[in-house]
Amino acid sequence: MARPKRHGKATSMASVAQYTPPLTPPVQLDDIDLRLLRELSDDARKSQRALGRELGMSAPALAARIARLERLGVIQGYSTRIDWQALGFTTIVYINVTIDLGYEMGEVMSQLMTIPEVEDVLVVTGNIDMVVRARVRDHAHLRTFLANAIWGVEGIMRTDTALSVAESPPKNIADALLDILQAEGQEQSPEPRQ
Repeated sequence: MARPKRHGKATSMASVAQYTPPLTPPVQLDDIDLRLLRELSDDARKSQRALGRELGMSAPALAARIARLERLGVIQGYSTRIDWQALGFTTIVYINVTIDLGYEMGEVMSQLMTIPEVEDVLVVTGNIDMVVRARVRDHAHLRTFLANAIWGVEGIMRTDTALSVAESPPKNIADALLDILQAEGQEQSPEPRQ
């Protein structure tokens, strides 16, 4: 692994900029866009013909709308949700990470993201610098993962690991957030719904 660069006495946040997208104004969506996003979030494999029927649109008109949402970055991709427990990765761990003074946080993030078991790395506010979410098979895998992977990342001064003992079923937050957007849109322009 490449050595993180040391800069003076403070931990540098400059290299974290690559992980923070620029703030952009929200994309203006109409009721059909919101309904389309809701349908796709429920089942991204649904055919455009079926979606068109549900939304009262032709397949070409629907395809153009989907392409527009992709171009605007609202739809960023389509994926499969995997049940990692069914594949033996039964334990979720959260690792609070404190970075040693003088290390580039972005460099440490990059190194952490190369570790196969790591799902997410978040730079956070408060008494710690980062939270890492990872999946491991069992206690022995956790011990090896910490000793050989996490603690091997140069620049990590301290970690605190918490194991998940229960988790809620995956939540599709799209419905709730799209409801908020729809309600906000109705407040701004009280037009009749189609």
